[in-house]
This record gives sequence, C-alpha cells and structure tokens, in this order.
Amino acid sequence: MSQKNIALGKTNLIICGAAVVLIILGFVLMAGPGTTLEGGFEPDIFSARRIKLAPIVCLAGFVLMIAGILFPVKGDKTEESKG
Repeated sequence: MSQKNIALGKTNLIICGAAVVLIILGFVLMAGPGTTLEGGFEPDIFSARRIKLAPIVCLAGFVLMIAGILFPVKGDKTEESKG
C-alpha cells in the first residue's frame, strides 16, 4: 500500500483542527439573543463577551490557521531538494 502524498503533515492538520475549534468557539461566544421589536431593547448585544472576547478568539483561530498552514512539514526530502 502506498501512502497518499498530501500537502500538509499530521502536525499541520492538528494545528488546523485546533484553529477550526477556536473559530467555532468564537462564533458561539458571539451568539445570543438579538433585539426584537416585540421584546424591546436587549442590552446583552453590547456585552464584553460579544464585542471583545469573541472577536479576539476568532482572530486567534484565523492566525492559528495561517500558522498551521505555514508550519514546515518535516519528512522525507525529495531528490530535487537533495540535488
């Protein structure tokens, strides 16, 4: 059986997986009740969790995703790089 040649290694995929979890967590932190006409004004839309914490968590996830993609893959050297 031959191993498939993929662009990202195991470490890269683990880092990208952690980044996806962070991004999803950030969007979950942003979720909450919205202001509706029937219910009146909902002050929770301006909470620190939804305005400060959640975007920082999402940004950290996106930065980690870039780091996971750019992380150098350690593995077998091809003949072209040896030459």
